[in-house]
Amino acid sequence: MIPVTIFHNPACGTSRNTLALIRHAGIEPTVVEYLKTPPSKAELQALLRAMDMPVRALLREKGTPYAELDLGNARWTDDELLDAIGRHPVLMNRPVVVTPLGTKLCRPSEAVLELLPVPPLPPFTKEDGEQVVDDGVRLGD
Repeated sequence: MIPVTIFHNPACGTSRNTLALIRHAGIEPTVVEYLKTPPSKAELQALLRAMDMPVRALLREKGTPYAELDLGNARWTDDELLDAIGRHPVLMNRPVVVTPLGTKLCRPSEAVLELLPVPPLPPFTKEDGEQVVDDGVRLGD
């Protein structure tokens, strides 16, 4: 069994498509509905390190309290931004996927393909009808 974790929001189409692509690969991931079970500050820091991503790149603006909290203001430290995500998990952009090949914010959903340690997959159709063709390129290839 291949260990895969997805930080998932079932209300998000990109997140649903990413989860469906993982399952299309024959993998049943650990699904963390991060709005119900938010990652700890230490877990967020570990995810960011694994993605080599700054905290601000993980922040979601649309449909969140980002503007009302003035999080675009440069005065906020990384530590304070992580605290804001802890208080308002909806600020965490999604989906974040962790596999043996790496960790990545999978936007668009087909970005997950390079993280899946499986041979090229047959074509997949997203919820909106768009077809995804797996080129077989994986991280570390």
